[in-house]
Amino acid sequence: MGRIVFDTATTINGWIADEDNSLAWLFAVENGTEPDDGLFPAEATVMVEGSTTYEWVLAEQDILAHPEKWQEFHGDKATFVFTTRDLPVPEGADIRFVSGGVADALPAIRAAAGDGDIWVVGGGDLAGQFLDAGALDEIALSVAPVALTGGAPLLPRRVGSDRLRLVSATAVGQFARLVYAVRPTT
Repeated sequence: MGRIVFDTATTINGWIADEDNSLAWLFAVENGTEPDDGLFPAEATVMVEGSTTYEWVLAEQDILAHPEKWQEFHGDKATFVFTTRDLPVPEGADIRFVSGGVADALPAIRAAAGDGDIWVVGGGDLAGQFLDAGALDEIALSVAPVALTGGAPLLPRRVGSDRLRLVSATAVGQFARLVYAVRPTT
């Protein structure tokens, strides 16, 4: 069984999207549009997204009109989208809509991943739900030299330092790359 990893970019003050759910702040940073190799979870065989992230990806790249663009980021990985709404599916994409709690969906997500890792792409509340369920193994952050006045918070939870253990801290271009192991609750 692989790990469940929340890997995302964030501002120095903890926002993953601005008030308009835009990532323009990220793309404005040097190499923000083309991250260095090794920044994404290489062993991920499944991706998990919330509906806001999913809809942003579809709109940002006009994927419904150009379904081949789905493969550029997602490849042929199964993608689980947590939603309570009916959403469109790009032609050829392996999208699996789920609703309800993370704990209820975990068996299907883990089965699809096999021995591979599960990448929680976004958003922060969804990653928090994995944390709440005791299912999150790692948090990997690419911290950009940007501050926003508001938007979508990185992890809208109180998480004590007893739950996180710093594994590495490196400079990757203009980003600080922080990787934390998540400790189980005691």
